[in-house]
Amino acid sequence: MKLFRLLEKPACVVQGLLPQRFLTAMVYRLMRIRAPWFKNFQIHMIAKLVGVDWSEAASQNPRDYEHFNAFFTRALREDARSFPQGNKILCSPCDGRVSELGPIEEDRVYQAKGKSYSLQALLAADPQASEWQGGHFATIYLSPRDYHRIHMPMAGRLRKMIYVPGKLFSVAPYTVRNVDELFAINERVICIFDTAVGPLAVILVGAMLVAGMETVWAGEITPRADRELEVTEYGDDGPCFELGQEMGRFNMGSTVVLLLPANAVSGAFRHAPGDSIQLGNALADLQI
Repeated sequence: MKLFRLLEKPACVVQGLLPQRFLTAMVYRLMRIRAPWFKNFQIHMIAKLVGVDWSEAASQNPRDYEHFNAFFTRALREDARSFPQGNKILCSPCDGRVSELGPIEEDRVYQAKGKSYSLQALLAADPQASEWQGGHFATIYLSPRDYHRIHMPMAGRLRKMIYVPGKLFSVAPYTVRNVDELFAINERVICIFDTAVGPLAVILVGAMLVAGMETVWAGEITPRADRELEVTEYGDDGPCFELGQEMGRFNMGSTVVLLLPANAVSGAFRHAPGDSIQLGNALADLQI
């Protein structure tokens, strides 16, 4: 264990030197090969390697998926997940593991022991960033075995979407511990919703080998040829989403960051860092 910890920082340095976008582009193509013999073998072997729970999948036969990415972003059985009734609970938007959660201390969001990052940097200096100062955050890491669709943690209307270009470091626990301001330097898609407790930010953070991020309203956002900051304002005409409705997906494992304004969360979070969590599990009570 100590040896692995000693190797973490050198591994992060190596990641910084790798052609991150080239490798990610190769994975994008590899995940979409349709040759039946190849994609069926690929699905079977990788599912076994990472420990995918086939019993939860809507379709449990590799032949039913047109390529590996279709399997990776597979739908679940309708009874596989559930959401609590009412609108006073903040729910997990995905399956995964709680990386960190808690209060936003002025402009700082906690990343790992001895590390935090700027709220302004995370939100690409968006004028709305101050609305989350003094609020709360939750960071959830999705591993390759997890369900990779992202759902609404509460009801809301889409107000704004921001694409932020950036690095593609892995977001595995060892990089979170060692790369400064990781979530504020990696490529990300920021989705801002108007909700009953104020503005909610659902941030999809890209990573090395994450060969695409999508939303249900804009389709595939990454990969993209142009790497310029892009802000899309929806105003009062943005689509409305109910609690639990699908809003996006990752095409490989990554991380979701939730931001809530001050006075939105009532009491303590119901989970702690390191907890495994499923889509629809209660994260916190909302002050409505």
